[in-house]
Amino acid sequence: MGRYQGVNTTEPGDEMAGALEGVRVVDLTRARAGPTCTRQLSDFGADVVHVVDPRGGDLLGSSDAANLHRNKRSVALDLHHPDGVAALLRLTDRADVLVENMRPAVKHRLGIGPDVVMARNPRLVYASLSGFGQTGPYAERPGLDQVAQGLGGLMSVTGPPGSGPWRVGIAISDTAAGTFLTQGVLAALYARERTGRGQWVSTSLLEAMVNFMDFQACRWLTDGEVPVQEGNDHPTIFPMGAYRCADGWINVAGAMSLDRFLDVLDARELLDDPRFADADARRENRAAFNEACETRLVTNTAAYWVERLNAADIPAGPVYAIDEVFADPQVRHLALDQVVDGDDGRPVHVLRHPVSFAATPASIRRGPVRGGAHTREVLAEVGYDDAEIDALFASGAARQANSSYPSR
Repeated sequence: MGRYQGVNTTEPGDEMAGALEGVRVVDLTRARAGPTCTRQLSDFGADVVHVVDPRGGDLLGSSDAANLHRNKRSVALDLHHPDGVAALLRLTDRADVLVENMRPAVKHRLGIGPDVVMARNPRLVYASLSGFGQTGPYAERPGLDQVAQGLGGLMSVTGPPGSGPWRVGIAISDTAAGTFLTQGVLAALYARERTGRGQWVSTSLLEAMVNFMDFQACRWLTDGEVPVQEGNDHPTIFPMGAYRCADGWINVAGAMSLDRFLDVLDARELLDDPRFADADARRENRAAFNEACETRLVTNTAAYWVERLNAADIPAGPVYAIDEVFADPQVRHLALDQVVDGDDGRPVHVLRHPVSFAATPASIRRGPVRGGAHTREVLAEVGYDDAEIDALFASGAARQANSSYPSR
């Protein structure tokens, strides 16, 4: 199946101002969680300046980086050089937000902690993201999504029963933490409208992961029950899960109306079986009940059953591979992906922000650029003249990239 080519919604002159138009963000993040936050702020219209290390890039050149670093300008500053730190502080003096995801002690060691930066600019929102929190026994440990999945309990409830821990197939704690930090930044900016002052906001992979455990966490906190792996069955509602059809799998919430579900399957007689006669019996014999349902479902295609089940007001949908996702008519209608031009004029295929605004839409205005592509431009905006910028380049405190984002 060919790749769906997306929708180009960035015709010149067609852009509307985003909700964060005029907000200036200094982005010190790398990897995934922090860049997720700054990507969202940039999609909302903020001017995000991504500060990179002149001595090496992040995920440069990958499709991942193209999605994470679109819309941003890029400055290369060496924060181990005093002149590089001085240039960064000039940037933050005129910024509304600084976002960083260093280990907690690193920012203080570099001299760019919130105490220093916010003393110079009290209106700044200083946003920090770490693996395990800004304080505590694990604060200085290196953080990683899969470590957070395990420590936060997610791997203990994912996968087939009794099969041992399973990671989920996306970097869920990274994305969750980045999104929570975006929410914190937006709330802090709103609070600044009342108080006139910024504040330090922070979250971590671990905090986000535990919070995303949601009802599974509350089963323990409230009910004293330790959740276990349930495979593709819903942990607490039955029947609700994934079922095999003739040509693939579907997800079905049969519990929404067991009678209508069984009528669609022409399997109402299952309720005459003592093993399935009531909810407790069905739950006790869930494997046998699911097998009996699949005996009917494998007689026809996934599309056939999805159509019939939805017609009966039973929530159901196919289980897709990723290429099938972007070929689905509803996904195409929603235009969840977008094609934009990189600085070299080559098309870049990315995911759009999944929230729609009637008056101040999120937008992808440009693709990613090579690290340091805007160093001279941005330093000039904060008061450096050409001679001073040339001196920074000569000392190695800053670097200017002369070409656009590298080809993949």
